[in-house]
Amino acid sequence: MTSTLNNRPAVTPRVQNPITRPAPETADRSTAELVKLAAEQLSTLVRDELKLAQIELTQKGKRAGVGVGMFGGAGVVALYGVGALLAALIIGLAAVIPAWLAALIVGVALFVVAGVLALLGRSQVKRAVPAMPQETVAGVRADIDTITASVKHGGHR
Repeated sequence: MTSTLNNRPAVTPRVQNPITRPAPETADRSTAELVKLAAEQLSTLVRDELKLAQIELTQKGKRAGVGVGMFGGAGVVALYGVGALLAALIIGLAAVIPAWLAALIVGVALFVVAGVLALLGRSQVKRAVPAMPQETVAGVRADIDTITASVKHGGHR
């Protein structure tokens, strides 16, 4: 330490991390200033969390995109396989009955299967309503209640 003109020891300033440095004294600030400061800090926090979520979703989205592309390719190949099996079924039936009748029977059977799948899909969609994400809404409400309670109780010392 070195002395200054007033014979007081000079203090070397410490560099502080802006994230971990202590908050400035709040006793001298008005309630309006404190509310403004809290709003700014909350805004920064939300903004940073959204950026982090965006980065994470982008990375996961890229991986998911590759996976979905592979599933799509598998679906196309499977569709060709089903077509080949249906042709084999028609040809096999054509050995016993006329070819046009074999094709008609297979076509009608496919429409019946499609109708059953459509009805089952419709019932699944109806059960999915309401589309509101209930757990997320409950979580956000709990967060709001916590913040509201801390603001109410924080003012009473």
